[in-house]
Amino acid sequence: MHPMAPLLRTALNTTSRIAPRLAGRAAFAVFVQPLGRSRVRPDERPLLDRARLGALHVSGRKVVTYAWGDGARPVLVVHGWSSRSSRFSAFIGALCDKGYSPVTFDAPGHGDSEGRASNIRDYREIIGRLHAEHGDFDAVIAHSFGVLASFVALHDGVVAHRLVGIGGVTEFDHLVDAFCARLGVHERLKRDLRGYVEHSLFPDEPGIWERLTVAYEPQRLAVPVLLFHDEDDDMSPVAQSRLAATAHGERARLVVTRGLGHRRILGDPEVVAQTVDFVVTADALP
Repeated sequence: MHPMAPLLRTALNTTSRIAPRLAGRAAFAVFVQPLGRSRVRPDERPLLDRARLGALHVSGRKVVTYAWGDGARPVLVVHGWSSRSSRFSAFIGALCDKGYSPVTFDAPGHGDSEGRASNIRDYREIIGRLHAEHGDFDAVIAHSFGVLASFVALHDGVVAHRLVGIGGVTEFDHLVDAFCARLGVHERLKRDLRGYVEHSLFPDEPGIWERLTVAYEPQRLAVPVLLFHDEDDDMSPVAQSRLAATAHGERARLVVTRGLGHRRILGDPEVVAQTVDFVVTADALP
């Protein structure tokens, strides 16, 4: 829950009754702002010190990128909300050992990148630019919000031969619903926020609530998909990954874990091992 949820709830609900557009804009400002910056953990530092650092500029903000290996067989790694790329250190190290070249970034407002806010358009742009720089990806490995952003980027033309989603959010609509539920705001405020999202982020893209979901035209994404989700995930319900598995049919496999939650799943040795096996094995799915 947001640390200022009670105050925000009162302020936003009151503003929504008086000035709906202002309420939508105020809610949006909170919606796109991560809850603080995750710091590098001591066990992640050695791997980061081996990375080649780069930078992209997205809407005037410097976005830090990281790359390992010789550039052959690139694998894109996409972190989730209020997180950072170093949380994938176990995956990145294992991929390096197999001769792959992991590529990742800290989104705006996250990690070592500039800015205070981020959104799915930022993620989509960064993924597209890294694809242009590094070429087609052998795989994309993503967590949480990064899963939805990765599906959207691949749907829009980024090429990857496999996709791994861990604890994924798979519907943009769910993000708005979950945000409003956690704050405890009125249904009216949710409508205000949705309207502001449509007009500010996607003024020239109609139908975003139908398109920004993994279930939209899944036949256009004809790649194997491996999904992990924990039953005890308190940030993104396992139903989100079940939706993705159902939409992508025989191309997808869902592994449901227990007791790992939303974040600790990234450090689980079995999840790491199965992910790396999926990337390196030609016939990863039965």
